[in-house]
Amino acid sequence: MSQHIDTEIKLLKDNVLELMFLVKNQLEKGQKALDSFDEELAHEIMANEKRVDSLELTIDRDCEELLALHNPVAVDLRFVMAAFKINSDLERVGDHANSIAKYIVDFGRPIEDKTFESMRLKVMYDTSIKMMSNVFNAFITEDTELARKVFKLDKTLNKINRETSEVTAKLIQEDVEQTQNYLYLFSIIRKLERVGDLTKNIAEELIFYMEAKVLKHKKRNSNNNKST
Repeated sequence: MSQHIDTEIKLLKDNVLELMFLVKNQLEKGQKALDSFDEELAHEIMANEKRVDSLELTIDRDCEELLALHNPVAVDLRFVMAAFKINSDLERVGDHANSIAKYIVDFGRPIEDKTFESMRLKVMYDTSIKMMSNVFNAFITEDTELARKVFKLDKTLNKINRETSEVTAKLIQEDVEQTQNYLYLFSIIRKLERVGDLTKNIAEELIFYMEAKVLKHKKRNSNNNKST
């Protein structure tokens, strides 16, 4: 029974990692598509959304079966609970990547470099992808310090987001004909800020799961030392 639940837990971890990698890849492609006005790449992101949704359903089913059939306890239960919430957050990050891809298709023409700089889109994208890379690597290495680094990075996204309304209004005043595209970029900033919030949620769930696991290992080691 123990060996069977270990196998199921490993399968669940593999699926969560695959979804995390896929979503991170969606964000990276979004940045490239926006930078180079690559509509084909934007359509690829939109097509990949089906894979994100499919994996989310698989992970949901895995979590439900683990809870119903194996009655996990302690660290295994914490992991299943964390995986359930992380799964939902990753799917929502995928939704935002998909929405951004739709904006790119709707732009109709490349965005000028000075506009990217004014709205600090590169910083928003670089920071969002860095946060997702941190939680991805934290999950693989079980490094809670790496997971905690996303909290500081999220403050950068929040600061730019707060300043975006004023920057957008100024750009519209300077070139009214580009109003629609400025509003699309404004919406992309908002979505990347939400990606930051969701990634922060994922980091919190990883810490919840991993630090309990560390405590469990410490307790085991302590018991082993007493018996020797």
